[in-house]
Amino acid sequence: MAWVGGTGAFSGLLVIALGIVTLRTGWIVPTARRHVTRPHRHGLGAPLTGSSVVLRGLFCFRVLPSVSWEARFFGGNALLLTGLLLIGPSRLPPPRRSRDHGDPSGV
Repeated sequence: MAWVGGTGAFSGLLVIALGIVTLRTGWIVPTARRHVTRPHRHGLGAPLTGSSVVLRGLFCFRVLPSVSWEARFFGGNALLLTGLLLIGPSRLPPPRRSRDHGDPSGV
């Protein structure tokens, strides 16, 4: 069962690294490039989502001091949900502008 925690921790570290690269350079993985319209928001959500998985792996290997299962469960889910709430809207198309957007006088 330790391989589950190790695989999760490794994939979480990979997601965190990709999120940091996205924040610093704006680069998106080629498979997601077509779908992501807001790279900054995607870059903020990826480390949060990855840290949730890494923390669960660290608790599995007892690297971190043990806390109650409620704190691990709700804390990990809060990180995961926050990350997904940032990643989800990053894939929405940009808002449309109205035709008279360039004319501030309203005439």
